[in-house]
Amino acid sequence: MIKHIVMIKLKEFETQEEYEEKKSIIREKLEDLTKTIPEVKSIEVGLNIVKRPTAYDISLIAKFDDLQGLNKFRENIDHLEALNVIFENTDKMAVVDYDV
Repeated sequence: MIKHIVMIKLKEFETQEEYEEKKSIIREKLEDLTKTIPEVKSIEVGLNIVKRPTAYDISLIAKFDDLQGLNKFRENIDHLEALNVIFENTDKMAVVDYDV
């Protein structure tokens, strides 16, 4: 099994409401990928609840049977569309993929 872990740090927004809205939109986009990409075995999206300078805002843990499944996920149009939304609102991101 392959775990794909992503941490997302959002850009600064003018209001707390806009920040919360962007977090919710990204969470929904990521969670919806389980509906359209059969290679995704599970997705867990977490929204950070503690503000610290070193903290990221969103975490994703996705599971795949194998590397082929992860690669199909990366190339899937629904994933690429979700990435566009993420990149528009992201300051930085960290990713790690590993075999369990």
